[in-house]
Amino acid sequence: MKRQLRQDMKATLADLAVDVAADKSRRACDMLLALKEFREAGVVMTYLPIPGELDATPIVLAAWSAGKTVLAPKVDWPARRILPIPIRSLESGLVVGRHGIREPQGIHPWPVGGIDLVLVPALAYDHRGYRLGRGAGLYDRFLAEPGLRAATCGLAFGEQLLQELPAAAHDRPVDMLVTDAEVLRFGRQIPGGTDCPPGH
Repeated sequence: MKRQLRQDMKATLADLAVDVAADKSRRACDMLLALKEFREAGVVMTYLPIPGELDATPIVLAAWSAGKTVLAPKVDWPARRILPIPIRSLESGLVVGRHGIREPQGIHPWPVGGIDLVLVPALAYDHRGYRLGRGAGLYDRFLAEPGLRAATCGLAFGEQLLQELPAAAHDRPVDMLVTDAEVLRFGRQIPGGTDCPPGH
């Protein structure tokens, strides 16, 4: 079932016109930048988007402008885990890794306990905060790190929000989801945030 969902969502994202995707990305980023979780975060971990993903570049630039530390994921493939590495530019200090994903060149990961906000990519999300990844399980492992205390936030186009996704015991939901149309919180206590009922 997940395989079919991935194929369907990839097709949906491929159908989004470039200008529409850019406008939706800006709206979603504006919503996230207004949130307390972003404003009060000193260390923000983001993803570096691949084609079809919501462009988080405005968040990265705003974080730097506000004096925040920005981290990006580097994959340790032998260990199948994500390392949060500081970045200071979107033009240099990055390499293209597997699957065409840009990664930091750095080798010294930031302590997971020192991250305040994690932006999590996915192919789809549901109204409980569960996500449909690309199948490697990397973010599920990262979000399960015992020292991670950050608020975890999905960032997605409205088209990526589904009613319910299949979820296994190892799947890790995010605390909140920001789309180009709304902000959803999933009823878990978010560090530095508010405890809101699901769907609000």
